[in-house]
Amino acid sequence: MENKPLKHVNRPLTEDERQRHAQIREAAERGFPPSPTGARPPAPPGIPAKIRAAREARGMTWYALAQAAGVPNSGTVRDIEEGRDVKLSDLRAIAAALGLKLDVVEQTSLAAPVFGSGL
Repeated sequence: MENKPLKHVNRPLTEDERQRHAQIREAAERGFPPSPTGARPPAPPGIPAKIRAAREARGMTWYALAQAAGVPNSGTVRDIEEGRDVKLSDLRAIAAALGLKLDVVEQTSLAAPVFGSGL
């Protein structure tokens, strides 16, 4: 048998083929709906929300902010915005990169912590 290159033939789809492809696409989208933009849950109130708002106002990504702050892992920015525990030094560096000041003040009661007006 000779080794002839296969010739690719483009032809217009028939109406039946178009309908079948449309049905396949619709079924796939029902099974795997596209994720809506901005589908992240809102940041917890307080420092996480202020960090996220400042970052988004500057149009920065997690990676860009981590680089600007000298933090080696962009996941640290995500963790701050989601209210997870992070090192205080990383939180201070990220706040400083955004032009924010992190104040620590004495707690006046045992209820909820009080944060300074810097954030």
